[in-house]
Amino acid sequence: MKHSTRRGIAAGAFALSAALVLAACSSSDDSGDTGSDAGGDELTEVKLQLQWLPQGQFAGYFAAVENGYFEEEGLEVEIIPSGGDIVPQDALANGDVDYAIAWVPKVLGSIEAGANLTNIAQIFQRSGTLQVSWADSDISSVADFEGKKIGSWGFGNEWEIFAAMAAEGLDSSTVEIITQDFNMNAFLQGDIDAAQAMTYNEYAQLLETPNPDTGELYTADDFNVISYQDTVGAMLQDAIWADTERLESDAEYEEMTISFLKAVIKGWAFVRDNPEEASSITIAAGSGWGPSHELWMVNETNKLIWPAPAGIGVIDEAAWDQTVEGALSAVNEVGASPITTEPPATAWSNQYIEQAIAELGDEVDTTGESFSPIEVELLEGGN
Repeated sequence: MKHSTRRGIAAGAFALSAALVLAACSSSDDSGDTGSDAGGDELTEVKLQLQWLPQGQFAGYFAAVENGYFEEEGLEVEIIPSGGDIVPQDALANGDVDYAIAWVPKVLGSIEAGANLTNIAQIFQRSGTLQVSWADSDISSVADFEGKKIGSWGFGNEWEIFAAMAAEGLDSSTVEIITQDFNMNAFLQGDIDAAQAMTYNEYAQLLETPNPDTGELYTADDFNVISYQDTVGAMLQDAIWADTERLESDAEYEEMTISFLKAVIKGWAFVRDNPEEASSITIAAGSGWGPSHELWMVNETNKLIWPAPAGIGVIDEAAWDQTVEGALSAVNEVGASPITTEPPATAWSNQYIEQAIAELGDEVDTTGESFSPIEVELLEGGN
C-alpha cells in the first residue's frame, strides 16, 4: 500500500520558533543573578530553561506563572523556550539559568562530561516515546527492527531506541537509522519504516491528518504502535535539574528551590484538574498548535505524570536504575553510548521535592490518585 500526504504537518508551531527563541535570548542576556538585593516584598528573579517551545508538555510551568503560584512563593519566573539550538543542561551548567527541564539520559551524558547537575524533581514518571509503523507492515515490536529504516530525531532522543534494541540483542548496525524532523512527514511519505513519536505530539499529528486514499482522518487502526514504556529501554524523561554546587553551598538557592518546586506542584495539579483551561494558557503563551492538538497534548502529558503514588516529582529509584542501565547498554550506529560509567550519587535527590510536598500539606493533591484523563477529539490539522 502506498502512504502519502500532501500536507506539511506542524508548520504553524515551527514558524514561531525563531521569534520565540530570539525573544528568549534577548530576555536572558542579563546576568545570572537570581536574587534581589532589595528587601521587602520584592520578588526573586528565577530563570527556567525549557527543553523545547511553549506547548502542553510544559503546561504546569506556564500555569504556575499565569495563576500567580510562583509569585505566591516570592518568585518572578522567566520561562525561556528552546527551539533546538539551546541545550537546557548546558545553559544550567553555564550559569545562564537557575533550573532546566531535560530528559534524564541526555543529562547523564552531560554529567559524565563534567556538568555538576542534580535531578530535583522527576515530573514525567513514564516514558512517552513511541515507534510507529503502518498496520500492514511487519514491524510490531523492537525485535522487528533489523533491516528496517528506523526514524529518530537524534539530539539524545534516540537512546531509548538503542537501549531497547540492546535488550533484544540487536546490533545497531543491523538497522538503518534515519534522522527525521520533529514531525511525521517523512513517515507519511514512505521514507521511514517506523517513525519516532511522542504520545503527546507526533502521534497526534498522524491522527489529525487525512488519509489521501479515503479523505478521512487516519485512525489508530492504521498504525502499529510500539511504546518504549513497555520495554526495558524505557527511560525517564522530563525532569527538573538544578546546579549541584549551588544546592550544596548556597542556602538561599536551596530555599528558592523548595519554593520553586511548591509552585510547580501547584501548577501541574491545576493542569491535571483543568486541562481545557491549561491548554488555553499554553496557547496564549506562544504554542503554535491548534486547540484540539494542544488539548490532546495537555491530556497526554497528564497521563505521564498522574497518578503519582509517591507524590509528583518524587524519583522512583527503580526507574532511575533502569534508565542508567539502559544508558550504559545503549550503543548507537557509530558505536557510541550516552554514558560509560555510573553517574555520581549527586545526580538525583528527592530531598527538595519531598520537602516541597511536605510544606504544601493538604493544600494540594500531590498524588492525583483519582486522576482520570479526558476524551479528546482531534480535528484535521489539530484545529
